Amino acid sequence: MKISKELEKLLDVETAISKFSGSILIKRDGNDLFKSSYDYADRRELIKNTMDTRFTVASGSKIFTAVAICQLVERGFITFDTLIKECIDIPFPTFSSDITIHHLLTHTSGIPDYFDEEFMTDYEKLWENYPMYRVFTSKDFLPLFQEKEMKFQPGERFSYCNAGFILLGLIVEQISGMNFIAYIQRNILDVCDMTDSGYFRMDQLPNRTAIGYIEDQKGKEWRTNIYSVPIIGGADGGAYTTTYDLNNFWSGLMGHKLLKEETTIRMLSPQVETDNFRNYGYGVWMTIIGDEIFKYYVMGGEPGAMMVSSVYVKSSIRAHVMSNKSNGTAEIPGKVDELIYNLE
Repeated sequence: MKISKELEKLLDVETAISKFSGSILIKRDGNDLFKSSYDYADRRELIKNTMDTRFTVASGSKIFTAVAICQLVERGFITFDTLIKECIDIPFPTFSSDITIHHLLTHTSGIPDYFDEEFMTDYEKLWENYPMYRVFTSKDFLPLFQEKEMKFQPGERFSYCNAGFILLGLIVEQISGMNFIAYIQRNILDVCDMTDSGYFRMDQLPNRTAIGYIEDQKGKEWRTNIYSVPIIGGADGGAYTTTYDLNNFWSGLMGHKLLKEETTIRMLSPQVETDNFRNYGYGVWMTIIGDEIFKYYVMGGEPGAMMVSSVYVKSSIRAHVMSNKSNGTAEIPGKVDELIYNLE
C-alpha cells in the first residue's frame, strides 16, 4: 500500500507538470500498483486515452527483433558469431567482412546508420528526399545506408545503430522464409498473448490506437505524425502495443516462453557498456548500480511518441510509460526510478 500511495502522489505531480498524454501501468507480482491514462488518443474526435489504448513503442520493439534472432540461434540456423555475409545475400560493398550477428545485436558493428543519433536530431528530415510512404519493408531502408562507409571497425565501440537492426530483420526473413512482421506475430506476440499488439499501417490504424502528436515548443499548436515516420514499422521499431500487453511480453520473456533459460540469461546480460551506469544486452538496456543490475528496460522515441518499459530486478516491479506525444514523458521514468530505488 505504501508504494502505491507514493506512486500516486509522485505521478499526480509529474503528469500535471509535463501535461502527459498516454498511459502508465506499474505492477508487482501480477498486482496493479498504479494505473492511469491521460489526455487524448484522438484530439480531433476528443477520444481519450484509456488503459486499452494501443501506442507505438518506436525503438522499444527492437527487443522483438533480438528475441527472433535468439530463437533462430536456439534452432541451430545461426550462431551469435555468424558473419552477416554468410546469412544475407545482399551486397554491402563498403562494409567490413568481419561483422557478426553479435555486433549487430549490440550496436558495435560500425556500419553506417540511416539515422545516426550521434549527429542527427530531426528524424522528420529523413523523408524529405525519400518519402516515408515508400518504406514498407526492411529492404526499403537499404538505399539510405547500403553504400555508405563504415564508421569504425566491428567491436571497436558502442554506437546506437538502427540500420543494424534492419539487417537483423533481413536475416530473420532470409533464414525463416517468413515476412518479418508475420514471424514476430506468430513467434512472439501470439506466444505472449499480446492480443492487442501488432505492426499497423499509419493509414490503417485499428480501433483504440492513439494518434501520435507533435507540438510546438509552447504546446499551443499540434499536428499528427502521419508524415514523420515510416508508414509501417519493422525490425528497428514501430510496433504498437498496450501497457498490459507489454507486461505480458516481459512475463513471456522472463518465464522462458520465448527462449530457453540460458539464452534469456545471455540476452539480458551486459554485453557492452554505453556509459557509467548503462549497459546494453541484446535489444535491451540495463541500469547498473553498485555492480548490480537495477533494472532492465526498453525505450523508444520518435516524432509523436515516447515510451519506457522497465523491469526492476530486486523488487520485481514493472513500470510501463507510453505516450502519444514527443515531449512530456522523459522525466517520468527517471522519477519512478528514484522512488523505487529509495523504497527497495
